[in-house]
Amino acid sequence: MAYLIRRIAAAIPILIGISLVAFVLSAASPGDPAVEALTQNGVKEPSEQEIAAMREQLGLNDPFAVQYGRWLFKAVQGDLGTSYMTKESVSAEIVRRLPVTLSVSLLAVLFAAGGGIPLGMLMALKKNGPLDHVGRAVALIVVSVPGFWLAILLITLFSEKLHWLPTSGYGSLRHLIMPAVVLASGTSAVLMRLTRASLLEVWNHNYILTAKAKGLHDALIMLRHALRNALIPLVTVLGTYFGAILGGSVIVEVIFALPGIGRFAIDGIFRRDYPVIQGYVVFTGVVYVAFNLLVDFSYVLIHPQMRLGGKLR
Repeated sequence: MAYLIRRIAAAIPILIGISLVAFVLSAASPGDPAVEALTQNGVKEPSEQEIAAMREQLGLNDPFAVQYGRWLFKAVQGDLGTSYMTKESVSAEIVRRLPVTLSVSLLAVLFAAGGGIPLGMLMALKKNGPLDHVGRAVALIVVSVPGFWLAILLITLFSEKLHWLPTSGYGSLRHLIMPAVVLASGTSAVLMRLTRASLLEVWNHNYILTAKAKGLHDALIMLRHALRNALIPLVTVLGTYFGAILGGSVIVEVIFALPGIGRFAIDGIFRRDYPVIQGYVVFTGVVYVAFNLLVDFSYVLIHPQMRLGGKLR
């Protein structure tokens, strides 16, 4: 319990730092949000008086410390401000778009773990065999492929040529398959190599040799004994990966026209919508820190040594 309390306490200044960086970068970015708000309909060029009135209305004339303090006070209560362009609540918009990003993220994690970990186990069982060599080569190729290029290939093949999957949009599981595959590809390759390396590292420990001496099959030993002790690095990768993509998979959501959080952030950046940008960065930071905490907590459940007060080596 003391360990968990220390980790939560250490996360608080990190979150404050994230909010400060988000606010500073938004304020330092070029362009005037007052002008953007007045010209979004493209009807006429605003006058200086109109721009000054809009800046006053948006609170942009206040000192930086006042703006940040006012925004932080509301953010702590869950209010991330109001969009300059749409006049909608940023928090409400993130909550509305979260199911889209969450569904893609969950499917991507399932693809990454369901493909990478079993293949890594097979590579470890067949160490230095043909399957191991082919698996390592494939993993290296997959992890080197840019996500946007893979997305274009999948759209060309499965949408334009075979007509199996829709090119874009959101509404059913078929809309999520290609985005999830693109998101999962690189992490799946990393998990393959990491699973193999972790299992081989523990394969010569005494408890494994004892299980072999009892006559247990190698596959059973790997599943019942070796895998749990090799889970720490795998859980770390999966936890941080899920936290990152849950914060918004910007490129994938733009390519496949998904109305998720990443697409919301891109629209805010193009329109210099400061509250949207700040809200997105803070939300992403909170999600990432939260999942890192969950990963830390999972260590205590997975690794008996930590429950006894020990440290991971």
